[in-house]
Amino acid sequence: MNKFTAMRQTFDESTEPSFGPRHVPLIRQAMLAQGLDGFLIPHEDEHQNEYLPAANDRLAWATGFTGSAGAAVILAERAAVFVDGRYTLQVGEQVDQGVFEIRDLVEGGVPAWLEANAPRGGVVGYDPRLHSPDALATLHAATLKAGAILRAVEVNPLDAGWGAERPPQPTAPVVPHPLAYAGEESAAKRARVGESLTREGADACVITAPASIAWLFNVRGGDVIRSPLPIGQAILDADGTARLFLDPAKVSDALPAWLGNQVRLETPDDLPAALAELKGRKVLVDPAQSSAWYFDTLGELGAETVRGMDPCTLPRACKNAVELDGMRRAHIRDGAALTNFLHWVATEGQINPPDEKEAVARLEAFREATGALKDLSFDTIGAANGHGALPHYHPSDRTNERARQGSLLLVDSGGQYLDGTTDVTRTMAIGAPTEEMRQRFTLVLKGHLHLARVRFPVGTTGSALDALARAPLWNAGLDYDHGTGHGVGAYLGVHEGPQRIAKAPNSVALRPGMILSNEPGYYKAGEYGIRIENLQFVTEATNVPGGERPMLGFETLTWAPIDRALIDVDLLTDEERAQMDQYHARVLELIGPLVGPEVRAWLETACAPL
Repeated sequence: MNKFTAMRQTFDESTEPSFGPRHVPLIRQAMLAQGLDGFLIPHEDEHQNEYLPAANDRLAWATGFTGSAGAAVILAERAAVFVDGRYTLQVGEQVDQGVFEIRDLVEGGVPAWLEANAPRGGVVGYDPRLHSPDALATLHAATLKAGAILRAVEVNPLDAGWGAERPPQPTAPVVPHPLAYAGEESAAKRARVGESLTREGADACVITAPASIAWLFNVRGGDVIRSPLPIGQAILDADGTARLFLDPAKVSDALPAWLGNQVRLETPDDLPAALAELKGRKVLVDPAQSSAWYFDTLGELGAETVRGMDPCTLPRACKNAVELDGMRRAHIRDGAALTNFLHWVATEGQINPPDEKEAVARLEAFREATGALKDLSFDTIGAANGHGALPHYHPSDRTNERARQGSLLLVDSGGQYLDGTTDVTRTMAIGAPTEEMRQRFTLVLKGHLHLARVRFPVGTTGSALDALARAPLWNAGLDYDHGTGHGVGAYLGVHEGPQRIAKAPNSVALRPGMILSNEPGYYKAGEYGIRIENLQFVTEATNVPGGERPMLGFETLTWAPIDRALIDVDLLTDEERAQMDQYHARVLELIGPLVGPEVRAWLETACAPL
């Protein structure tokens, strides 16, 4: 067992036995003591993290559900858990349906359930530190329609019920992230973010997103599994000076000097007093990143809140030249590890098909063998047979399956390295694939290739490009129910906004330096799944021969072979064949020198021209 698998298992085993329905009476007892008839439990914590420290995984402790998105409502005599389509299988396995109804998070969701079930004349509590102000507005309206009221609590009854069993808050050291990786001094970042505050008419901003804190101060931490993030808060003035609030146990010896004398290092206990000093000033707060508590508190203290995007979000998304070079290096290193794994699947895995957990462990071991891996960027998705049709499936002891001959194995994985974050999906044939598998894989590939080579004008959003990846599938009457591309951080979170490629409208135009995934797919329920994912970044606008205006484009970051056994060459155009051959030639050029002779010989065949 490698240490990264062990890390996940330690995390799961240290928390999972305590999860579930036996905690509901404890929550209800604490609710009753506060005069509450119900309580809302979001997945999000105080920092809107996607992946949570064990101490903040309240939804999992209350319900048993450990997915990365969801919610629950507990009333005096009934309760419900809400998840989206990614977690239909998982929630059924983890949640006691004798205690919780399972409802759809998207169709109606929590507001509709509250409107139908909140007790007339009752009081439903919520922790304002865990909810965004916009989400609360919808929940308030739904509760009022039911004849009940929504009330903020000072003490979270779930936390009260959790009591001494609750794990301690993480105290991983916050350490400098060297300029060799960051590419820009923190002082320069603070100065230009401060200038953006002035343009927004704000005197200061409150920053609560761990990724923004890590980026702005050029630091990294380890409070959140799979992400090198420090949990804390910051107040940035328009003049570039700042106050950073960290648990003293996390302050490494090198940190104060690294931050410099324009950053005042304080503790979380100092935050309320610091917010009080903002009285009479205009303070920018992001309603999508910061909870309602900040808006409520600043308003009560006499500050004027300015609603706007976290001012670090957009500059953080546009990677500088040093960050892009680091991402290139990380992806070549990661590509060699992935290629070793793909060779193993193509050789030993064809004779003795692996089970899902074996495949996951083997790939993680190859990454660990690089000697540079700091963590995984998310828990590896290893899906065999029909599990491949569940885009966010994770194997467990209960669900683990062995790949069958004539099936597909889908593996979606990534690593965290000091110089970059990776995320890549490959779908592999085990034995001889069916003609339907090859046809649908090739349709997915055609969309992937189109999105990799497209040129587009300045001002284009990701939603305008989404159809390019879907068109080959649409023409065959097929589609997939997830986004085509998400943003990715540079040794930060594997999911990063504001950029994305999806059907849903997005007002943020793609800009040079933004990194996105390119991951169309196809899923046949109960039988197999297909996804091809590379990361790519937006390049500077350049002229197109014969064109009239400069166009942005994409440069590929991910280098690993795509299974030629699944490609129906007759379905590709001449342009697509040439593009595929060029990609594989580049894989061989970059990855070939980094693998052993046996793998190199296999790679030459795997990357041969179509």
